[in-house]
Amino acid sequence: MKKLFFVTLLVILSTAIFAQEEVKSSKKSKEKQKEVVVDDTFPKLPGITFTSLVHDYGNILKNGDGVCYFQFKNTGKADLQLTNVSSSCGCTVPEWPKEPIPPGQSAKIKVSYSTSRVGPINKNIFVDSNVGERITLNIKGNVSEPPTEMVPENKTSPFMNKQ
Repeated sequence: MKKLFFVTLLVILSTAIFAQEEVKSSKKSKEKQKEVVVDDTFPKLPGITFTSLVHDYGNILKNGDGVCYFQFKNTGKADLQLTNVSSSCGCTVPEWPKEPIPPGQSAKIKVSYSTSRVGPINKNIFVDSNVGERITLNIKGNVSEPPTEMVPENKTSPFMNKQ
């Protein structure tokens, strides 16, 4: 078993040593110029950067406007494609661009939260793309009942003074 391990290690090391490329040089007009070997083994990849990962609604009223936007930019060198955007709850509905975002361009994800329930908001939005890693966005805040208006008592109403 030890011999097999050492033979395998020897093969890997010898392959690594002989796989190194030389930088070629040549003399032209009495100056040394080096040929630059460009390493194209890494493909051009997209990147994604959000301006903010959290949106705080603060205190909003029941049945109020629960729409917010998350802006992002393709910071990579290839087209960015959002493959899926989902939420942790059915009360949160994301909408995202389906077309590829070119390098250097920006776009937005629209998130609509249903404000029909009173209480705290703490929901996650999951962004999957061709970048490879899942990004988690968050919305938070509080939904409260709208204030009830007090109507002053009208003592001069003809309906109240019936005799």
